[in-house]
Amino acid sequence: MLELGFVSAILAEKSFEEVIDFAAKEQFSCVEIMCWPKGKAERRYAGVTHIDVSNMDEKEIQHIKDYQKKKKVYVSGLGFYPNPMDPSEKVAENALSHIMEVIDGAEKLGIPVVNTFIGRNPSLNVSDNLRLFEERFPQIVRHASEKGIKIAIENCPMLFTDDEWPGGKNLAISPAIWDKMFTIIPDANFGLNYDPSHLVWMQMDPVQPIYDYKDRLHHIHLKDVKVYQEKLNRVGILANPLEYHSPKIPGLGDVPWGRFFAALTDVGYRGPCCIEVEDKAFEKSEADVNMAILTSRNYLRQYIPFREA
Repeated sequence: MLELGFVSAILAEKSFEEVIDFAAKEQFSCVEIMCWPKGKAERRYAGVTHIDVSNMDEKEIQHIKDYQKKKKVYVSGLGFYPNPMDPSEKVAENALSHIMEVIDGAEKLGIPVVNTFIGRNPSLNVSDNLRLFEERFPQIVRHASEKGIKIAIENCPMLFTDDEWPGGKNLAISPAIWDKMFTIIPDANFGLNYDPSHLVWMQMDPVQPIYDYKDRLHHIHLKDVKVYQEKLNRVGILANPLEYHSPKIPGLGDVPWGRFFAALTDVGYRGPCCIEVEDKAFEKSEADVNMAILTSRNYLRQYIPFREA
């Protein structure tokens, strides 16, 4: 059935073992593990490396496999969310190269999914970005398919502040664009890491895509969002999106979770559903972070039962 986990980015200072220990102690089934290259984070929740896929020897690979079995917690996917269509060719090439490394790491570790972005050049329109996508991304999916790995694209627009204006840094934002993506790359291994919260603040139905893209659901993110209508009334939809909405933990926003989980069960989705914490109300301390994860867990247990010990 559905299996509850969380995204490891919120535990940035913890080691891989500490993340898995926390998941086991709190009765999670799985964790999406962040695999950014070692170095300075380029933004919030980026730059987190709980598995360094660039520096794994056979001993480390076996340790990661054994530790999951020992703790009865599995890695649902490896996560790396860069911009492979950045206007800087160097930035784009580095992103593409590391996605390849993450795919190779997933194969070595026996992890079936790599979660990422397709990216976007914010200054170009959708058609021009789709041409860039057609040039750059098929090699990624082809490489993953050869390794038996699924590629799951999160549908976050990466449009929040002036830094990403005007188009955002991830093109895969809507069903209309997903259709074009899947026409360009029809490979069934290419799909979605679906997060309903982004459709809510973009004023779209977050449930219907579950039915329409049931065969492309490779991974699920559980994040909520609160749209502040009084702020939206003042600034309008063309304002920077964070001027009128905030990411929230599940249950504290506007995602219709009952309809959402009804749809997942309707289409027969079986697999990981990982809490993604990006709620600034829970960032002041380690205790706040833990509370965010566990409050989310407790709310979501009405839809996903505890794993067996």
